[in-house]
Amino acid sequence: MLSYLHSFHAGNFADVLKHLVSTQILQYLTQKPKPLYYLDTHSSSGAFQLEHREAQKNQEYLNGIAKLWSMPAAPAALEGYLQLVKTFNGGSELKRYPGSPWFAQALLRETDRAHLFELHPREYKLCKNNFADDRRFKVFNSDGFHACLSQLPPKEKRGFILMDPPYEVKQDYDTAVDALSKAHKKFATGTYALWYPVVERKRIDRIEKRFRDSGIRNIQLFELGIADDREIGMTASGMIVINPPWTLKSELDTVLPLLAKTLGGNKGFYRSEQLVEE
Repeated sequence: MLSYLHSFHAGNFADVLKHLVSTQILQYLTQKPKPLYYLDTHSSSGAFQLEHREAQKNQEYLNGIAKLWSMPAAPAALEGYLQLVKTFNGGSELKRYPGSPWFAQALLRETDRAHLFELHPREYKLCKNNFADDRRFKVFNSDGFHACLSQLPPKEKRGFILMDPPYEVKQDYDTAVDALSKAHKKFATGTYALWYPVVERKRIDRIEKRFRDSGIRNIQLFELGIADDREIGMTASGMIVINPPWTLKSELDTVLPLLAKTLGGNKGFYRSEQLVEE
């Protein structure tokens, strides 16, 4: 199935969490001088116009980045993410939202390398055009789950792998865990982040258990919710991070309560947990 288009959801509360976590990881990993490898398994186009028809259909960004855009005083961890979004817009007005590849492009150094994978024909072409002038980036029209195995371990011996499947089919939940478990066996020192939507809590309970039983050590979980699990639709989303930076949890603990209140109101909630100890 190739019907999913992220442009309908760009800049929503789930993107805020995903990109906040991703930027924190990249900022930490790029502090060391050694080259870094970045792999995005489901990259989409890499950039979105919020004024276009697809983003305007449900206007999900209004309960995401738009609520944070003019925040007068944000915690340092959140401020870094917001400044990147403002740089992408190039002005004082929120008109565009960057995808995960653009955040990586903004933070990676000249010596770093990135591979982007996207199966959807339209999104692949857009992504390829968006990063055509950056020699650090290569874009592939192929399966990102397989990429976790075909590209690892990287020659840099340091890497961040972001997995953000569309979950068009229910099997994607298990496929994601399988892919990351196999990738970790090939490249145990890499940092991995899996984004997930909470539509049916039992599915998230299942992947949490699978990670706890996987034998992989040092796994953290971060979740941001805006509605009760019993409500219809995506009520929350999360990131499961393998080999996280040692600073990640403490930084997110200063931000997640604010995001839960700002984006979820009285129904907002968050989770910040060490799913598996080191």
